[in-house]
Amino acid sequence: MNTKRPLWNEYFMRIAELVSSRSTCLRRKVGAIIVRDNQILSTGYNGAPKGVPHCDVVGCIRTKKDIPPGERHELCRGVHAEQNAIIQAAVNGVSVKGGTIYCTHQPCSICAKMIINAEIKNVYVKDVYPDKLAESMFSDADVNVVLIDYDSSDHLKKIL
Repeated sequence: MNTKRPLWNEYFMRIAELVSSRSTCLRRKVGAIIVRDNQILSTGYNGAPKGVPHCDVVGCIRTKKDIPPGERHELCRGVHAEQNAIIQAAVNGVSVKGGTIYCTHQPCSICAKMIINAEIKNVYVKDVYPDKLAESMFSDADVNVVLIDYDSSDHLKKIL
């Protein structure tokens, strides 16, 4: 019996999508996983820090203040999925240097800085997110950013 196995990129992105289902964000559910040598090192989703009430319990500060997406990231209770994946690797003593991160959404400029300093060299995303500063920094740091569309014949598209 010949079963169709997903390509690695599709496999990891689908896992990132499943991870995003744990998100407690009311505006955008994001998941991220970091891999190296086809092995998962860490996962993360967006939500409040440990021990802090989540937005799905206390409400969204950004919505209450009518802050548009992509602006004033500091006015949010949540830790981004990419940040949580990097933090969880650190907490568990796992180096992500030379790894690849799969994100359901293109990282913002804050996450881009963390990804660059963590020495992650490849970023795969399913949905784009307009953040010109993040794009510029990724380009300057020679980090590859690739859009994954596993529902089409054009599976990968380098966007940076």
